[in-house]
Amino acid sequence: MLDPSGRLSVKTLSIKELPKGERPRERLKQHGARSLSLSELLAIVLGTGAGGRSTLALAQDILSQVSGSLRRIASQPVANLTAERGVGTARAVAIHAALELGRRMADESRDEGAPMRSPRDVFSVFSGRLEDLPVEEFHVAVLDAQHRLERDVTVTRGILNSSLVHPREVFREAIAERAAAIILVHNHPSGDPSPSADDRVVTEQLVAAGRLLDIPVHDHVIIGRGRYVSFVETGLL
Repeated sequence: MLDPSGRLSVKTLSIKELPKGERPRERLKQHGARSLSLSELLAIVLGTGAGGRSTLALAQDILSQVSGSLRRIASQPVANLTAERGVGTARAVAIHAALELGRRMADESRDEGAPMRSPRDVFSVFSGRLEDLPVEEFHVAVLDAQHRLERDVTVTRGILNSSLVHPREVFREAIAERAAAIILVHNHPSGDPSPSADDRVVTEQLVAAGRLLDIPVHDHVIIGRGRYVSFVETGLL
């Protein structure tokens, strides 16, 4: 069949036109969510097709724009998704909400009572929420006497690679929680966790403030994409 421009058009089947056993929702009910492909799961979130495309075709088009990477979708603003024909604000928000639910479930899976004794422990706790952010966030991990995470405090949320960090904001919650120690944690949106000159200066200031307050800074861990740099491991602290 030719479209109005004279090109061969291929009709994609709607979900309702698929055999019942091949529809994403039916397959999820029968076999579980793990049995579905990324495009099928995304199609369920989208709900319906648009612009003459089936829900599955729309989901596949969205994934093709990000090379099949959910991380790339999560790291982009909602407006980027709405640039795809057939994806309005409501659908873009639903996709981001679904991805955030998955991230929070992953956070729940860690052992809340496990001590944070190494930079790898810090990375495992914070990487899920920080490594794909489009902006820089500076966190303080407030530790108890057994090195367990008492509280995660977000101090600043900056623009790309600049955040203003003041000792007053860093230690306010640590003092309130009677922290035994703190660990500084922030991300580099570029994906490269190498410390900048500003990172080093801020760390020196906070370590000095911690000595005055008798709340030691045990480490500063910078999180990049899939990797980290520890000030302790690299001899900077």
